[in-house]
Amino acid sequence: MRRRTSTVKRETPFFNAKREHAELRHELSEAVKRVCDSGWFVLGDEVAAFEREFSSYVGAKHGIGVNSGSDALFLALRALGIDKKSEVITVSHTFVSTVDAIARCRATPVFVDVESDTYCIDTAKIEDKITDKTKAILPVHLYGHPAHMDNVLKIAKQYDLAVVEDACQAHGAEYEGKKVGSLADAGCFSFYPVKNLGAYGDGGMVTTNDRRLAERVRALRNYGQSEKYYHDLIGINSRLDELQAAILRVKLPRLDEWNERRRRLAQLYKEILEQTDVVLPTPRSYANHAYHLFVIRLAGRDSCQRFLQKRGIQTQIHYPIPVHKQKAYAAFATTKDLSVTRTICTEILSLPLYPSLTDEEVAYIGGVIKDAIS
Repeated sequence: MRRRTSTVKRETPFFNAKREHAELRHELSEAVKRVCDSGWFVLGDEVAAFEREFSSYVGAKHGIGVNSGSDALFLALRALGIDKKSEVITVSHTFVSTVDAIARCRATPVFVDVESDTYCIDTAKIEDKITDKTKAILPVHLYGHPAHMDNVLKIAKQYDLAVVEDACQAHGAEYEGKKVGSLADAGCFSFYPVKNLGAYGDGGMVTTNDRRLAERVRALRNYGQSEKYYHDLIGINSRLDELQAAILRVKLPRLDEWNERRRRLAQLYKEILEQTDVVLPTPRSYANHAYHLFVIRLAGRDSCQRFLQKRGIQTQIHYPIPVHKQKAYAAFATTKDLSVTRTICTEILSLPLYPSLTDEEVAYIGGVIKDAIS
């Protein structure tokens, strides 16, 4: 009979912001002081510098800081001309902001199923959904794993469609050696605090290699303004503030190191759980997974989650209800062939994974999972 792990409860939060702040406290304090001393808090030097630094990191020519990842997606689509006459192909297994951005453009989201191993859009099923109203494809690099972009871009070129990458969970992830966010017409990022590169509040960015598109997004984020008091477009107020930009500038140089730590912890999880019935993440050969989330699949997910909670381990489900099943998006729930999406939402479980998580904590979590399913 296999020996069970210790029954001593160890509190293990899903995310631990205090550890990260302790490591960076001095530099972050200096960054905040620098902004406060400048007296400039919106669209100043910090935002401009971070836009240059982050777009350079991604490998894109332009970066436009905005209020959130949600607004990044919305503004990228708006800038590409997506409107009420448009259909945009995307997935239902994603955070609601992906689809919300399409709906805010008054366009129609058209759902395609996901792959059972990467949880990204199943590119083999895209062409069947294309109509004369289709204007764009919005693939999601979910959990930090890139979608199969060669296939997406090939289809988009054939049908003259725009492509916007939802990279809100994929900071630093790579597809065929290139950073996501640089591969399509536009890439969209969120800097929500729990992301691989997180602010101390909301924030987002659109990256692009298209100068005209960048100019349009830049205007749209600031009331459609081309210069002060001259408004050429109907835009919104969606500006990354100076304090968040300064904080993100402190963190950006550490992103690759933090992502590598995530990969090492992910490998440790796999080594502990590989001889069990748990389905583990398996990155494709083209992908350098950023492991924003470490998502497993297992039968009896809910009972396992309760067992972990009793032992002090916080977990989450990303996402328990597909977007097409949400009340707000019921009008778009016309697709019937989302069998993978329907199945995985009953089996997936996100485990704690962040750079300051220790090897010992991962070993404890893995051991408790083994106890839960034994």
